Amino acid sequence: MRAQNTLIGVGWMLLTTLLLASVTAIVRHIGADLPAAQGAFIRYAAGALMMLPFMGALLTHRPSGRILHLHLLRGAVHGVGVILWFYAMARIPMAEVTALGYVAPIFITIGAALFLGEALHMRRVFAVVAGIAGALIILRPGFQEISIGQMAQVAAGPFFATSFLIAKRLSGTEDTAVIVGLLSVFCTIALAPVAAVQWVAPSFEQVAWLTLVAAFATAGHWTMTKAFQNAPITVTQPVQFLQLVWATLMGIVLFAEPLDPFVILGGGIVVGAASFISHRESVLARRAAKAEKTATQAEPVAIVRPEREKP
Repeated sequence: MRAQNTLIGVGWMLLTTLLLASVTAIVRHIGADLPAAQGAFIRYAAGALMMLPFMGALLTHRPSGRILHLHLLRGAVHGVGVILWFYAMARIPMAEVTALGYVAPIFITIGAALFLGEALHMRRVFAVVAGIAGALIILRPGFQEISIGQMAQVAAGPFFATSFLIAKRLSGTEDTAVIVGLLSVFCTIALAPVAAVQWVAPSFEQVAWLTLVAAFATAGHWTMTKAFQNAPITVTQPVQFLQLVWATLMGIVLFAEPLDPFVILGGGIVVGAASFISHRESVLARRAAKAEKTATQAEPVAIVRPEREKP
């Protein structure tokens, strides 16, 4: 049964990579015809409308002021990251955007150590260094000029990492649909002023494409959740490398983008580093859960024993 669940989990993750690569391809197709902030605004507005039917938990469990502030902060931070991602997507090849996007877990590890007090052991340090080395292979500073699109994608990493860390904090008490839904709502609100300043009348076709982006991205998050529910993250994480494969093939077939072996090599190193970090997170989480279970089981013994020793 476990082997069957693992196979199902791998299948869900395979579907996730196709959905997320398709998101990248659609945004690449839209290109720079719309300002990045406006494209992101339309995408998240559509996503918010899609998530409203699944946010019933808000009716029975309204978040406190402190939790609401975290949702607001996440929406603002994520909004900046999305603008940078849309900007990069219109200017550099799909494979490059995808490969550099894998740097986000590296920033998550660094952020967790700096701001959440999580231990940064030597194995994690090596993984972070390897991930940075992979990114440098992709960018090749000193051998080629680093474009503004590349800089935008690298800059998006810390913002997405911050968004993830806030989501990790919220996941302990909040409903998953509410977390995803409020991200779309508050991200839309955060993007609205920037989009209004640069607003260009979109065509029906552009709105339709961006709505499809929202649908594919939302479906991708759902299938990723299903993958994590059925298989260990150590199995599903390496499958995510296929997203780089799909993005490379789509870039070649749909947009005549050249195959860059340095992007594949660097992307493989970054994915390997991210997979190792995810593996260590999984191992530490299991250890913590086991220690908590052991402590809970031992607690009644500590209470009962003195009672038995009474004369």
